[in-house]
Formats: sequence, C-alpha cells, structure tokens
Amino acid sequence: MRAYVIGNVTVDETISVSAMPEAGASILGREETRDLGGKGANQAVVMGRAGLAVTLVAAVGEDFRAETIRSQLAEEPVEARLIQLAGKASDFSIIFTTPDGENAIVTTTDSAGSLTLAEAVTPLAESIPGDLLVLQGNLTDEVTRGILEEARHRQLLTAFNPSPLRPFFTGLWPLIDIAFLNKGEAESLTGAAGQAAASALISAGVKHVVLTLGGEGAMLASESGALTIPATPASVIDTTGAGDTFMGVTLASAALRGVPLDARAVRHATAAAALTVSRRGTRSAFPTKAELHSILAG
Repeated sequence: MRAYVIGNVTVDETISVSAMPEAGASILGREETRDLGGKGANQAVVMGRAGLAVTLVAAVGEDFRAETIRSQLAEEPVEARLIQLAGKASDFSIIFTTPDGENAIVTTTDSAGSLTLAEAVTPLAESIPGDLLVLQGNLTDEVTRGILEEARHRQLLTAFNPSPLRPFFTGLWPLIDIAFLNKGEAESLTGAAGQAAASALISAGVKHVVLTLGGEGAMLASESGALTIPATPASVIDTTGAGDTFMGVTLASAALRGVPLDARAVRHATAAAALTVSRRGTRSAFPTKAELHSILAG
C-alpha cells in the first residue's frame, strides 16, 4: 500500500511565551525552534518514518522558505511532489507555546489555497485500488471535494483530518472512510461529544471515527460499536504535531499489518504521540524511525 498525502507544507517557527497574548497586548517571547511543518507534511513524515511508502503532494512559493522545505523533506523517507507557484509565498506557521505545553498556531495558506485540483490529483494516476489517500483541512472546498471524489473513483481508502475547521466539511462525510478528530473539532462539527459525536459522523457516512481525548486516551468507533484506548503517560513539554503523529502512526500501523483500523493501531499511536509531546518542535519532535520500529513491534 502507498499513502498519498495531499495537503500543506510549512516552515514552523515556535515562540515560547509565559502566557498566551490577549487582544491588544504586547508580550515577550523566545524563539525555540524553526522546523518543517504543516499538517500534510507532518503526517507524511510520520508515516514515512514508520515504514509506509508515502507520496506528499503540496504547493510551495518562490522564496527562501521553499528551499528550506525542499532540503528538510529530502532528509525524510517521503517522495515529495512539490508544486512551485509563481508569485506566491510559501506557507508558514507561528506557534506560541506556554510552559505547560499548550500551544496556539497561526498558519498562512497562500500556497495551499492556490493548489488546483488538476495539480493535486495528477499523482493519483499512479495509485492502485486499496491505496490510501490522506487529507486535512487546508485546501479549498473545490479541491478537497474533487480529490475525495477522484479517490472514490480510483477505489482508494480515504482518511480525513478536518483541521483547521471549515464550513464545507459537513458535506464531505459520505466520501470519508476514516475521520480523525479531537474533542473540540468533534463538538463543533456535530454539536455532540464523545460517542454521540462519533455516532453522528457514522450516521452521516463515515465508516470509522477516531476521536482523540487528550489525557483520557482515544476512541475508535464504527457501526459495530466503540472502544476507548487509554493514553500513554507522558511528560508534556510541547503538544505541537502530536495529533499528526497520532494520525500518521494509526494509519501506518494498520496499513503495514494489512488490517482495518484496530485497537493495536491506536495503542501504537498513543505511544508515539507521548514521545512527540515530550519534546519541543515539530519534525524534530516526531519519533525517529528506530523509535517507531520499536513501537510498531509491540
């Protein structure tokens, strides 16, 4: 199986602050890291390190950030199909992180929002039925829907992380095989929480729902029922990228074993996410190939 991740790639700049700024406030901060990021790239890197064959499709601009993105992706086990856009700026994120490990993220989408449907789906011509398509919420309505429809036509398994939240997501559920959401996203999209939120998404057409619950673990739900997997204890330093680690490892664990999503895949993901939150940064905080090999062997 090959995973086709179509999404965004950014340069992440993490700034440590004592508390999140309020409107009108000027506060002091310290730059902690500058790293490769973006939900699309994050998920692709984690799946690649886990041993899954991965193609990343993303747009970049014509600037110094594009060169940083290229050089850092070249260090990862990912086939990068980067579309360079004339006159555009590469996307970047400013991440504020507090001493308790919480974060707030501002991401630009000039490049991701300019990716066309034709550019996005061209690599899918190389896919075969049963391959995996992975999407997030950074692309436009037309492109997101078009990619999912193309994936259905090609009989691909579709996984969707509806983040950042966009109004058009509610019409996509019949095209989604697997949805990954956190508690806040689930409540915003369904008006419900926990198993009720998962049930609402399944009724709308999603086949499997993976709901992350922070320190309470994660829930895996389908038409046949739901089960909760406890979190792996962790010393939280920075939560940036933890959700992407969780999603990437869940998908890779099941794909590499040739099985549908199961409790073992979620347990692997909670262990990997616990490593990510114990470190600062984005790509630099993800589990290494050796660490993921050890986790997936368990």
